[in-house]
This record gives sequence, C-alpha cells and structure tokens, in this order.
Amino acid sequence: MKALIHHNPMCGTSRKTLEILRESGADVTVNEYLKTPPSRDELKRIYDRAGISPREGLRAKEPLAEQLGLLGEDATDDAILDAMVAHPILINRPLVETEKGAVLARPQDKVREIL
Repeated sequence: MKALIHHNPMCGTSRKTLEILRESGADVTVNEYLKTPPSRDELKRIYDRAGISPREGLRAKEPLAEQLGLLGEDATDDAILDAMVAHPILINRPLVETEKGAVLARPQDKVREIL
C-alpha cells in the first residue's frame, strides 16, 4: 500500500505516525510540508476526503492563528485555507493519505483507519 504523509519531523505525533506507517509495510512518501507546502487545492481535496473542514485542520494552538483572526466564528474556510497556504505552520499534522482514505492523524493511531 502507498501512503503520503504531510510530516513535521519536529512533531512527536507526526514521528509516531510515520513509524506506524513504516511498521505496517506501507510504501511511504514523506512530504515535509513546512518545506514543500501542499497547494490550496490539494489541502481542500485532502480535507474533503478526510471529511473534515479547514477549521478542523487548522493548528489552532499556533499563536499565528489567533493573530490572523482565524479562531473566531466569522473566519471562513476560504480565509483559513488562504492563511494555511501563506503560513504552512497553520496546517495541523500529520495529514496522511492512502488509497483507503485520508486522515488528520491526531491521535497517531487514527492512521490505522486507512491502512
């Protein structure tokens, strides 16, 4: 099985998720999304496939999210996606895709749903 992980090597949850993927025998492609961020369209597609909104994919505890006004109810999905593209640190991780689906693997064991 092929898997794509949008990964931050500084994040413990992301590292543990990558370990689960490798232990499962998946052929893993690792994208360090802070270096090579996904496009706006790709993010929207992944979130749609995972059944979550951009707001649910937002790294809300990142101080920049509050500074940009993204935590209020008036922040639209479009505004959140635009901010994520401009500031990839706002993308919550790890995002994982396989042929069985996509998940925001928080907690990391959530990735098992698509293995």
